[in-house]
Amino acid sequence: MSKRAVLEVIALDVADAVAAQAGGADRLELVTEMAADGLTPAPATVAGIRAAVDIDLRVMLRLSDGFAAGTAEDVAALVRAAGEMRAAGADQFVLGFLDADGAVDLAAVERVVAALDGCAWTFHRAIDRAADRDALRKQLADLPGLDTYLTAGAAGGVDEGLATLVAEAGRRGEPGYDQTVLVGGGLRLEHVRPLRNVGIDAFHIGGAARSAGWAGPVSEEAVREWRTAVDGE
Repeated sequence: MSKRAVLEVIALDVADAVAAQAGGADRLELVTEMAADGLTPAPATVAGIRAAVDIDLRVMLRLSDGFAAGTAEDVAALVRAAGEMRAAGADQFVLGFLDADGAVDLAAVERVVAALDGCAWTFHRAIDRAADRDALRKQLADLPGLDTYLTAGAAGGVDEGLATLVAEAGRRGEPGYDQTVLVGGGLRLEHVRPLRNVGIDAFHIGGAARSAGWAGPVSEEAVREWRTAVDGE
């Protein structure tokens, strides 16, 4: 466990961001509306957080609940949102769209990614709802900027998807499997060591970073506990 693991924390506002950085987070995922599993935040929120912390930020590009990109007009709105986020100081992003059959909506993804102009981005937990995870990875393998998959291994969370995560970690080097596996979704502290033991070194937390759950702010102490765990201490 010599390599420092990445700890990413969901932040909704400046106070969350400051607490997460103080607790040892390496990166923030910026969202709003967690009742819809995280939507694109306001540009002013992104700018405020960018001014308040100096760790990496990944901004969600998702305008409605679910994993469909929507109509051509909806995709155009996502492209505009990407431009607004970049103007607010964002240079890393989170996105991912599926079609009605559970396949990656490649046309929508490619259109939004083109607007990022090479910025790094995460394909989020839409992969856990995909009809064929392997096919999705191979279709996306060569898209510019894609360096991470946020996944629990299954739609039901890490408990259900642990075996899949372990298996995919063993496929590094294969086409579609070079990206970082960022584990999140029902992640608990007791999952960390077995995941680290198979070489997974990136972890994502939301409610677990909040002592009062989503009703309260990010807790510096809770983030520090996770920092200790992912560092193997």
